[in-house]
Amino acid sequence: MPRRTPVHTGPRLPLVLTSDGDLLDDLLRLAAAGGTEVEVVADPAAARSRWAAAPLVLVGTDQAQPCLRARLPRRPRMVLVGRSGLGDPGWELAELIGAEHVAILPAAEPWLVDRFAEGTPGATATGTGRVVAVIGGRGGAGASVLAGGLAVTATRGGLRTLLVDADPLGGGLDLVLGWEQLEGLRWPALTEADGRVDAPALVRALPSRGDLVVLSWDRGALFSLPGEAMAATLDAGRRGRDLVVVDLPRQLDDSAVIALQAADQVYVVVPAELRAVAAATRVVAATLPHCTELSVVVRGPAPGRLKAREVARALHLPLAGTLRPEPGLGRGLERGEAPASTGKGPLASLCQRLLTELDDNASAAGVA
Repeated sequence: MPRRTPVHTGPRLPLVLTSDGDLLDDLLRLAAAGGTEVEVVADPAAARSRWAAAPLVLVGTDQAQPCLRARLPRRPRMVLVGRSGLGDPGWELAELIGAEHVAILPAAEPWLVDRFAEGTPGATATGTGRVVAVIGGRGGAGASVLAGGLAVTATRGGLRTLLVDADPLGGGLDLVLGWEQLEGLRWPALTEADGRVDAPALVRALPSRGDLVVLSWDRGALFSLPGEAMAATLDAGRRGRDLVVVDLPRQLDDSAVIALQAADQVYVVVPAELRAVAAATRVVAATLPHCTELSVVVRGPAPGRLKAREVARALHLPLAGTLRPEPGLGRGLERGEAPASTGKGPLASLCQRLLTELDDNASAAGVA
């Protein structure tokens, strides 16, 4: 039966761009499960007039290259959609067309149903919680401690906060907070079913104290974190939390790239040492293509008297701040005390200033 693109005079509907009949059948089924109709177009030329106004755009992998050639403008809430067994569309192509996520069916079906539900006219708008990511310029730079400090400080300030551990080799952020004995799900339990995550229930399932919840690794066997799981986690965080803080690995995988692309601000932590700056140069080069706001936090001491502004200039990045030595911090972490939990000291002061600047920047940009 031939399909035609319906003409809608009411609220805008999600836009599906594909000429793959099988993929379209899947997306129409998922849209129905999400309680919405969609507008369907077969090529970028037909999509152009609807492109900017659609609340959500799904581009089939068959139309990714045509979209690239058509130079359609970048826009938020765009997803590149494919089907398993037909080749990996790759994050490089998704980035070129400006897609925020890559969804591979059937594994990503529950996640796409949630996205369609959010795009339904009259539905509650997606949350506007902000995302901050932290990455180490070299091993042992202190990125996990800064991420934990930001989350603890934000919670002390009244923000509902989700702290996400994206580094499988980091030992677990629950240990950084002293929460290893708290009950709640860790990454392995959330990704057993082909990377599927029940986004609405995610926050309730995690270890928590007050308004701070943490998604961390356990100390079990290593495995690859599905990109769909990270995407669902970040979406749940934006909907249900005021702030999401992500601790990133230095070796970027698909999940780390998803977090970088979602981040409103990314900090790279670099010790004030020559070799650390050299290592950070490579980390920055790998990180910059995936984010728009990257700045450096320089951690002391500086054994060679290397100044923080010299580190920032060498990396060609804005200087977000400096972290002075805090002798009691390491002892407190060993005793199970969360970083910046007292609200005093260099780490707490830096975290408070970074969060204030984040809030000021969001206000200046008109973000609620």
